[in-house]
Amino acid sequence: MNTLIILLGPTGVGKTELSLQVAEYFGSPIISSDSRQLYKDLPIGTAAPTLEQRARVKHYMVGTLSLTDYYSASNFEADVISLLSELHKTTPTVIMTGGSMMYIDAVCKGIDDIPTVTPEIRNALYKQFETEGLAPILAELKEVDPVHYEEVDRNNYKRVIHAVEICRMTGKPYSSFRTNIKKERPFRIIKVGLNRDREELYDRINQRVDQMMNEELLEEARRTYPFRHLNSLNTVGYKELFNYLDGEWTLDFAVEKIKRNSRVYARKQMTWFKRDPEIAWFHPSETEAILTYLKQQIT
Repeated sequence: MNTLIILLGPTGVGKTELSLQVAEYFGSPIISSDSRQLYKDLPIGTAAPTLEQRARVKHYMVGTLSLTDYYSASNFEADVISLLSELHKTTPTVIMTGGSMMYIDAVCKGIDDIPTVTPEIRNALYKQFETEGLAPILAELKEVDPVHYEEVDRNNYKRVIHAVEICRMTGKPYSSFRTNIKKERPFRIIKVGLNRDREELYDRINQRVDQMMNEELLEEARRTYPFRHLNSLNTVGYKELFNYLDGEWTLDFAVEKIKRNSRVYARKQMTWFKRDPEIAWFHPSETEAILTYLKQQIT
């Protein structure tokens, strides 16, 4: 039976090296499920696989988009399902790795068929958000879709705005498009989660940020600064350095903020992943135990 092995876990936990070892063992390419590694202009800040790593194992969904390209979890679902239908013709076991929770769920469960928003509606709402703040948009959501208003994270402006975008464009409540029906997949899915003790993970995150700065993350931020308004750059590592480039923060303060916000993001990832009973958890150093587990699941 064709199989998709998903290696997931929080940022900085050590997914990349383990994914290479597992992919080499199974003779598989690697599909990245990192929503920011898709952008070719962000290799340092997204810790994208290096040229050497990509020479070891063929990677898909890395460096395929420009910063201005629109992309969503729905696009990712369609692209990966299409890719897997081709890969599985010759490679029965394929590896996918990353930490973007919604992208992983889109491949595993499917995502509701929500209409694509027109640029006019999106631009109008973001302009309103910039001039008036989130309060009037929240009030509109409460009026046109009280069901989703009660469910949505009201501090997450992107999700609030997206829901109102759909309401304005279709004349229907955003919640009416959400079925939460899990789609059947023509392949088996095995999920392996990687985690470390919190202190160990946080130390790795801090060290990785220092390494990124040594690898000229600041220069990458300078190059992308003209596009800072784009969703692709609404990302830890860039937002903080943009504040430095604006003269609002010192560089040291910005770097500390990157470390802190990366740790916060790691906690959010783990909260999301821990809800999934299908994930088998391991320390990233347990390569042999992970391979043994995977072989047992596949046979």
